[in-house]
Amino acid sequence: MADNNREFRGAGLGLRRALLGPLSSMADEAVDFMELAPENWIGVGGRFGRQLRALAEKHTIAFHGLSLDVGGPDPIDTDLVKAVRNLMSELQAPIYSEHLTYCAAEGHLYDLLPIPFTEEAVHHVAARIRQVQDIIGEPIALENASYYAQAHHDMTEAEFITAVLEEADCGLLLDVNNIYVNSINHRYDPVAFLDSLPLDRARYIHIAGHFDEADDLKVDTHGADIIDPVWRLLDQAYERVGPLPTLLERDFNLPPLSELLTDIERIRAAQSAAIGNEALRA
Repeated sequence: MADNNREFRGAGLGLRRALLGPLSSMADEAVDFMELAPENWIGVGGRFGRQLRALAEKHTIAFHGLSLDVGGPDPIDTDLVKAVRNLMSELQAPIYSEHLTYCAAEGHLYDLLPIPFTEEAVHHVAARIRQVQDIIGEPIALENASYYAQAHHDMTEAEFITAVLEEADCGLLLDVNNIYVNSINHRYDPVAFLDSLPLDRARYIHIAGHFDEADDLKVDTHGADIIDPVWRLLDQAYERVGPLPTLLERDFNLPPLSELLTDIERIRAAQSAAIGNEALRA
């Protein structure tokens, strides 16, 4: 159902209401796409709705949801999914992604919590994803999530992600900051973890900053500058999957738009370097 004529490439920025003014007045070529949480925009009219639709006329808009609850025990909110589908059609959004987590149990929990890494959970989650995809009319993408307490597991995180994506036949939203945060908190090698993921299913990439609670505890906040090890992990990802569309995530502690656009240019430079490296290897 996505309009394949809308280009989904390059470096993107999150569409936040606090940025609507600056985003509306920036040069069209400053970013290649924008990303929004559809729950925050369904049914929005008035000034905000007009600004959103004006931006959508000039920029590709990707959808990244917050409350689908693909891993939870409650029934899928099919009314929400239908509303997402309708907004995707209106804005010609090329992709709908969500988190491989759960966020509800007899009510919304207002957090993204880890799913047990078990075969039973694989089947449960994959069936729910297929239900969503049947409504949306195309595959969605799921993000490898950050987490801080280890859920029950009979398989590794990478094995769980791979099994879910293969059984559901959906895509991967590759979040390199989440890999870095988890690698510190759970003490594994981030590049080895990257290599263990089903990278052939990667559709696009997220990069963000995080909070240093301690040397051995990082918190995924999207509220700080991106550190060099995460930038280097992005380069490693490009070596493996090519310069996929990449979103700069910044949700609060927002700096001036000019500073965010500096990071957009850094992403573009990394993508150009990856293209050059591909040409040299060809």
